[in-house]
Amino acid sequence: MFLLVVFFPFFGFLYSGMFGRYFGRDGSIFFSTIFVFFAFLISLYAYYEVGLSSSIVSVPLYNWILLDIYSINFGFFFDSLTTSMLIIVTGISFLVHLYSIGYMSHDPHITRFMSYLSLFTFFMLVLVTSSNFVQLFVGWEGVGLCSFLLINFWYTRILANKAALKAMIMNRIADVFFVLGIILILITFKTTDYLIVFNLIDFIKHENVIFFNLSVNILDLICFFLFIGAIGKSAQLGLHTWLPDAMEGPTPVSSLLHAATMVTAGVFLLLRSSNFFEYSSTLLLFIMIIGSLTAIFVNYWFISIRCKEGYSLFHL
Repeated sequence: MFLLVVFFPFFGFLYSGMFGRYFGRDGSIFFSTIFVFFAFLISLYAYYEVGLSSSIVSVPLYNWILLDIYSINFGFFFDSLTTSMLIIVTGISFLVHLYSIGYMSHDPHITRFMSYLSLFTFFMLVLVTSSNFVQLFVGWEGVGLCSFLLINFWYTRILANKAALKAMIMNRIADVFFVLGIILILITFKTTDYLIVFNLIDFIKHENVIFFNLSVNILDLICFFLFIGAIGKSAQLGLHTWLPDAMEGPTPVSSLLHAATMVTAGVFLLLRSSNFFEYSSTLLLFIMIIGSLTAIFVNYWFISIRCKEGYSLFHL
């Protein structure tokens, strides 16, 4: 049952995207929406079983990558953090699906749009339920792919093309650092499995590595790489310019990107990696500075835009 919450949106993608021509417009809309709703119901049950009971469910499926001494399994991991994110992702995604039915009702390509939304939801669920960092990266890149497709949904518009490319490139810059962080975790711990890695942190917390001729604590370096990856996905200061341009996509896309999935993926990465950051006071200070500057910058930008539109500050 726990696996169904992940694969229900994928079934919706198959029904509406692959077989939409057989089910028709209304059938594709119905199946893509109802499958996400079923995923939301199971998420509530999973939160009751796992989150409220403070238990952990691990579902290993098969050995995915076996290279010399490195072994990476493909499986799913459910704890309080995961089940909480499941409710947020599936709940808001279901509401976005419902809103899209009316908003995109006059668009001739609504079947393709609904399939993209379902695929987006599926990759986000893969991201939050992964049992290791490599599988998390698969969902991470899947979300980036779907954001490109959704922002560029009206592909005949030049501004939509530019906005989608901008989002893709900005996130690829951050993903380079994310990959470096995963490689460093794999070299250090010989695995990327959460349960193994987090239990071995105490043994390497005082080790240093040479990085650009500087001796750096290995946990500080891992945290730095992971945080730069999160900066790109969550549109923090420095890699934030793609997010306003994402408005070139249909309004439901902006709702999904801004509220529940794309931006929240970076937050989830930091929460999942909190065991690393607990031992790195330097990076915690860096995160506080970047987060504060981002909040100040975004608020200033919002107020300036609203004032240019003729709104009074007292109405904000």
